[in-house]
Amino acid sequence: FDSDENSIHRKTNLYYPFSSRRDWQLAAWLLRSGLSMGKIDSFLSLEMIKDLPLSFRSAKELRGRAEMLPSGPRWQSRVIPMSHPTKSPVVLYWRDPIECIAALFNHPLFHNYIDLTPRRSAIPSGATLLGTVLSSDKTNITSLTGDRVAHPLLMSLANIHMKIRLKSSSNAFVLTALLPVPKFIHKKKRMRGVLEDRLVHQCLDIVLEPLKQAARSGIMLSDPIGHSHYCFTPLASYIADTPEAMMLASVGGKTSPVTMAMYKQFGDPFRHEPRTKSTTLAQLAVARSRADPNDVEVFFREAQKFRLNGVEKPFWRDWLLAEPSHFLTPESLHHIHKQFYDHDAKWLICAVGESEIDFRFSVLQPMTGYRHFRGGISKLKQVTGRCQRDIERYIIAVSADGVPTDVLAAVRALMQFRYLVQLPRVDEDDLKRISSTLAEFHTKKDAIIAAGARRGSGNRVINNWYIPKLELMQSIIASIRNSGVIGQWSADVTEHAHITEVKDPARSTNNNNYDPQICRYLDRAEKCRRFELATGILDCGESVGKLEDLDPDDEDTDVDDADVQDIFISATRSRPITNYFEISKLLQRRELGSVPLPLRSFVVKRTALHLAYDPSIRTITVDEAAIKFALPDLRPAIADSSNGRQLMDMHTKAGPTAILPFDKIQVWFKIRVQEMELYDAHTVRSAQTLNCAPPNNPWTLGRYDTSIFETDTSHTWPNSGHTVAQIRLIMRPIGKSSTQWSWKDQFLTYVQRFDILNDRDPTTQLHLLKRAKRSNGNRMGDVIPVSQMRAPINLIPRFGAIADVRLTAYNSMEHAAEFWLNEFWDKTTF
Repeated sequence: FDSDENSIHRKTNLYYPFSSRRDWQLAAWLLRSGLSMGKIDSFLSLEMIKDLPLSFRSAKELRGRAEMLPSGPRWQSRVIPMSHPTKSPVVLYWRDPIECIAALFNHPLFHNYIDLTPRRSAIPSGATLLGTVLSSDKTNITSLTGDRVAHPLLMSLANIHMKIRLKSSSNAFVLTALLPVPKFIHKKKRMRGVLEDRLVHQCLDIVLEPLKQAARSGIMLSDPIGHSHYCFTPLASYIADTPEAMMLASVGGKTSPVTMAMYKQFGDPFRHEPRTKSTTLAQLAVARSRADPNDVEVFFREAQKFRLNGVEKPFWRDWLLAEPSHFLTPESLHHIHKQFYDHDAKWLICAVGESEIDFRFSVLQPMTGYRHFRGGISKLKQVTGRCQRDIERYIIAVSADGVPTDVLAAVRALMQFRYLVQLPRVDEDDLKRISSTLAEFHTKKDAIIAAGARRGSGNRVINNWYIPKLELMQSIIASIRNSGVIGQWSADVTEHAHITEVKDPARSTNNNNYDPQICRYLDRAEKCRRFELATGILDCGESVGKLEDLDPDDEDTDVDDADVQDIFISATRSRPITNYFEISKLLQRRELGSVPLPLRSFVVKRTALHLAYDPSIRTITVDEAAIKFALPDLRPAIADSSNGRQLMDMHTKAGPTAILPFDKIQVWFKIRVQEMELYDAHTVRSAQTLNCAPPNNPWTLGRYDTSIFETDTSHTWPNSGHTVAQIRLIMRPIGKSSTQWSWKDQFLTYVQRFDILNDRDPTTQLHLLKRAKRSNGNRMGDVIPVSQMRAPINLIPRFGAIADVRLTAYNSMEHAAEFWLNEFWDKTTF
């Protein structure tokens, strides 16, 4: 910003080449709007707009001024000479990877969220290890018609904190290259594939050569506050789906990219020998000694003997410390969630029956903020990663009792494995549990084939375990030990980057010769983003040096951090989570009398609770509320609780005419519950809405959600000392004038508790619950302070072998006799 050719003009006008902040704001909006140049010209020709003192009067002039903004890493191109003919010239578009790494390393918004201390390294003392993260995958540019495909190469830094790097709005992944996707002219389809694979490795060689040199010799880079670091750039991870990983590892189809296993060994209950760089290069040397690499067909036949794909020079061959079995890290989107939907879900759908499992999913009570599968899951189209995760939450409990026990036990073991490997922190005990769950699956997996649940196309029964992703699971523990938790290598953010970095820019082109137009679009967008960030920081009076003093883990820096966070939100266009913990702090600091009491937002331990300012029912008598919410024991329950009866007490002491210190109550139909992250006490989770609405159409029996409540103040959730209860009423008593009582200015809730029947079910490993009943057989209802609420919880009715056809999504929680405590609902507290 301060070193380009126009920096001298910005000493007097911060927004040069635009005339003012307003001029820049309108320009930025137009540049990001996606409007064509013709439509921008039409907008600028409006009489109202002509009256504005703008520095540009046409779209061409606007783009010309945008080109004058400070630039980031610059795009370059090269025609790649081919020894085999293609239908069009092969052109590689890329940016210097060192410039891309430097742009991330010295980005001011990442300053407090980047780790510069190597944990295990042989680099010189005082040097900095910058772990390079790469990702590539082919993606369609055109929709519905055409066959235009792009092959983007994205780059990031493993040093950037995981929670920041995995946010799409952080722009922590930079598009570094558009790898060419030519159409080779060859009579054999397989040879065309070999030539395409060779070209990818050749282009990666060209693009990544500066990083290889930096990995060997190091390079000096500057951080956001101007400190220089002697940096080395090893390859930490290459995020890719299974076919891409096979291509990158230079192995053929039906072969593991990270071990020496071939397809007949994919179902083995142990990890095969890792595929090392030295092994693959030695095999290539043997193939090279037997055949000329330029003779593609002959060389491919020799390479096939080692189950290689015919690539002569893998891009990683001369990258220091680059081992395919290490940098091809497992990633959750394809290796965990897609594997589940392609296999586990299909096994259970087959075992339970399509119509039966669809009905069970359709009658689950909807939860606010979570997908409800009204039509079931067997006929879903275009299933996304989020949809796959949503099915994972429920399918074990939904399928219980409807399939053979060993089938469900095998799938449940694999689901436990799936959840455990996604933990944000993993220790040795966790690794033992991960290993034991995978071993349990392999012990019981034959029951799936015996039940005929593993089927392929045409509903054909499959009697083998030739599943590549199943074999890759054996390498997850080794990957965690070597590269850390797999959650940090998720392809979710890179798949989203394909939209913002390739597909959206492609829509602004003339649908011809996409690559150069995409590069120009991204160049302008990058200039605008960097310019907005720099002017935002300087305009707010925040120097880059001041960022050094901000500690993201310091609870006392909330006020000082606000301006910088505003800039971060503005620059990244993120949608921040409403933080009820901070709202509660602000309300408590207000002058007495300036806010109504009791406070609608308050914090108890690790839980924040929020009620709407206005109640759903402003005033209603206790007896009217008992009728409206179908709670005949509401009055005695209030009387008993006001006299100190505990939540676990089985007996009602007060009568139906008990005298209360208040006559009327205010009622709320919803409450929002927010928790701190279990593994990060400084990060808040999204708030969850819990409903407790009275009977209405279509909820003829009312809509009541369940929650965890504290019964012993000496324990903290998620430890013991808690119970599961259904929220039936949230109220605030309106006391009689001049009456003093213990619940004055408090929110109360009437709940109905559930009892745990026994230990975990041996098949599902879930707890089975039933409604707590009093000695007279009625449901046990208690009134307790809302402040005892700790966390949302999910219960699923126990359907038995065949679900009751009278159940619906609106009555299943009221008519079911037993419930599964669904621990798969939330992977954070799993």
